[in-house]
Amino acid sequence: MILPSQTPFLPVLPLPALQAFNNRMRWLLQARAPQITPAGDWRIWLILAGRGWGKTRTGAEDIAHYALWNPESRCAVVAPTYADARDTCIEGESGLLRVLPPACVEKWNRSMGEMWLTNGSRIKLFSADQPERLRGPQHHRAWCDELGAWKGSDALDQLLFGLRLGTDPRLVITTTPRNTEMLRDLFRRRNEDVLLTHGRTMDNQENLSPHVMRQLQDRYAGTRLGRQELDAELLTDTEGALWNRAQIDLLRVPEAPDELRRTVVAIDPALSSGADSDETGIIVAARGLDGLLYVLADWSGRYAPDAWAERVLMLYSEMNAQMIVAETNAGGELVERILKQKAPHILFKPVRALRNKVERALPIAALYEQGRVRHVSALSLLEDQMCRFTTDGNMHKSPDRVDALVWALTELSEPARGEPRVRML
Repeated sequence: MILPSQTPFLPVLPLPALQAFNNRMRWLLQARAPQITPAGDWRIWLILAGRGWGKTRTGAEDIAHYALWNPESRCAVVAPTYADARDTCIEGESGLLRVLPPACVEKWNRSMGEMWLTNGSRIKLFSADQPERLRGPQHHRAWCDELGAWKGSDALDQLLFGLRLGTDPRLVITTTPRNTEMLRDLFRRRNEDVLLTHGRTMDNQENLSPHVMRQLQDRYAGTRLGRQELDAELLTDTEGALWNRAQIDLLRVPEAPDELRRTVVAIDPALSSGADSDETGIIVAARGLDGLLYVLADWSGRYAPDAWAERVLMLYSEMNAQMIVAETNAGGELVERILKQKAPHILFKPVRALRNKVERALPIAALYEQGRVRHVSALSLLEDQMCRFTTDGNMHKSPDRVDALVWALTELSEPARGEPRVRML
């Protein structure tokens, strides 16, 4: 017989805590394993998933769980626009107002984009098209939605600068993949500080209309758009590009031959070095005794003229190059003069572009198709630019790395064109 004084103690949870606990248990029972916040030492959880996979619900559940069980925490929700953050991440069918128990929400200020919980935690909305608003605020945790639709990296940079509260600040990104520099960079960092979860629309077919699923499959299965929007593939090749990743990967070698017949450093110079200026393309390539062409290094970047000249001359010496090739359309004799002042002994060949970029690149693309070029190790930034270089020549930024590559391989593929016009003595 158990006397009243011997009855086991059963704690009575306050209503907000009880609702929070019940909601969390309900989510853990119904969610698929990839939707549960993973354990382990990661800084960024990148969820690349197709339409309808459950990205919004996953991001909302993660932020809700953190804010509820970490009183007085500061969390950020960032979407392409403020309206996206409000209408989808907060008020949407899978947003925070659906995920959080009503008893846990003290106030939702729609005009200010602020949600306060009864435990003192705050969830603040930001728009990726107003990155300056993220300059200053600090956070324990953040959720970025549809990063692939952001116009630039400024908002992400400012968010990461402020993601520094507590002992373990983390970022969750939910997005359908698009070929942007931000996503390519995050994808390259997987298994470092980025934990990648990949999901397809089909993974959530039990919760989607069979009619809609059939329609999507009939219309988009096997297409480039379907691979991106349904299968969540990060398609880093651009349709109509002169090069593709599969082709380049087949031509990659871990190192160049010990003996090379001829090595050149090619420059596509930029005459300014500001934040919005073009890059100076600097590529080193060589012709091997086997007749193949080897792309050895890419040292392109934004440099002042003195700085790129120093790098070019350093490469010329370290790589035992026999020549420097430089486009002189924009700079004229300035390029020659800068190099000559620093190192009068080198061999220099000025080249002028008489045809457009696409016409100059087509013969070099043909060399790749013929298997006559090798890339030594990974040349990620150069290869990204190559796989975006299309036959219509429409690129957001000037393809400076590709231009330098084309000059280098053109020189090496036509060894009988003659000696350099200028010898610096």
